[in-house]
Amino acid sequence: MTDKAYRTEHDSMGELQVPTDALWGATTQRAVDNFPISGIPMPAQFIAALGLVKWASAGANAELGLLKTDVAMAIQKASLQVAKGDFDEHFPIDVFQTGSGTSSNMNANEVIAHLASADLGAEVHPNDHVNMSQSSNDAIPTCVHVSAAIAIHEHLLPALRHLSAALEKKSDEVGDIVKTGRTHLMDAMPVTLGQELDGWRSQIDHAEARLGDTMKRLTALAMGGTAVGTGINAHPKFGGKVAVLLGEQTGIEFKSADSKFEGLSTQDAAVETSGQLRVLAVSLTKICNDLRWMNSGPLAGIGEIALPALQPGSSIMPGKVNPVIPEAVAQVAAQVMGNDVTIMMAGQSGNFQLNVMLPVAVYNLLQSIELLANACVCLADKAIAGFEVNADKINAVIGRNPILVTALNPVIGYEKGAAIAKKAYAEGRALKDVAREMTDLSDEELDRLLDPATLTKGGIQN
Repeated sequence: MTDKAYRTEHDSMGELQVPTDALWGATTQRAVDNFPISGIPMPAQFIAALGLVKWASAGANAELGLLKTDVAMAIQKASLQVAKGDFDEHFPIDVFQTGSGTSSNMNANEVIAHLASADLGAEVHPNDHVNMSQSSNDAIPTCVHVSAAIAIHEHLLPALRHLSAALEKKSDEVGDIVKTGRTHLMDAMPVTLGQELDGWRSQIDHAEARLGDTMKRLTALAMGGTAVGTGINAHPKFGGKVAVLLGEQTGIEFKSADSKFEGLSTQDAAVETSGQLRVLAVSLTKICNDLRWMNSGPLAGIGEIALPALQPGSSIMPGKVNPVIPEAVAQVAAQVMGNDVTIMMAGQSGNFQLNVMLPVAVYNLLQSIELLANACVCLADKAIAGFEVNADKINAVIGRNPILVTALNPVIGYEKGAAIAKKAYAEGRALKDVAREMTDLSDEELDRLLDPATLTKGGIQN
């Protein structure tokens, strides 16, 4: 690079050389120089939230008579361009930066001020105008909540509904098929595929409900607390107006937090949200493990279903096909669980009036939301929707399951039932044949009491 590729900018610490084509200023450049750590910039969703928060702040300041209308409009125009991702390349600061996110806040202030000044034909100051009534200490926590709430509202919740619908549709298709239930990976009483799928669907529906409840806290915003929560240099109505304007722009009902001190000094809502994402990750792992076991084989495994064949499964074994979608989703779940640990540690890093691990918290939170949303859609479309049931394999074993003797307990007692099951196991014979020999029950009674479909309905079979 030559000297001509740079321009001179200044901030409160003095002058600094900034690339000529960069929209940012000196403070951002200092952060770029100070944090060459990961090469990972702040997430695009977070930058979009920064744009929306600056848009709403300018609008609130104008409504309160604190900012001239033409300046506010120029800021809002530039802020929406940032929110749309038009200038993401001008947000280069590393995730691993100052813990308050001040560098990213000033990055937004400088980029928006640069754009607004050019549009207005007059100077728009990054601190005095774009950052009016704000501090990094309330703006960044607000962006954490806003970005996560938008990602959940627009991506994760629809993905969960999509997966739930796919499970319900598949249940309608194959739900009446009776199969061997399993506990401890051992044969147990029969269930229908519909009942098994219902358990999975309920897990997903509960995840949606949990996230819906968490949104009540996630949509409470710290804006208006400014530096330490007292609201110094901000109009008392500023935070409330920002929340209303953000709601109008996003369709999400944001509100001003009851306690700005909590909003600045903690990330409890982010930790809670991550906890709900961890629960979903656990649920998806359970579902994926079941799918892999049911698909195992096809000859030497359980082989109850055949997942869609999506790609060759081996570079050395021709014809091998693996359950790649459940495997990928399980890896997503592992990543989300790891992210949750990071978010937990970030959440406990509040000292007095400020949390100082905000960037890494929001990075991991947004990654978890995005991964889970994408994984749910993949699981629905490329595994659940297309798996086929091997009814012959299922039917071949269910009638021979000695555990069906459980249904005879009310008639012959547990001890006699255990003896029948053990003999059936030992001799490899059908349970009904052994029960006929060891009890006085007729064939008609045994057929009725041991009917697998009837046993899926529970209760005592009279």
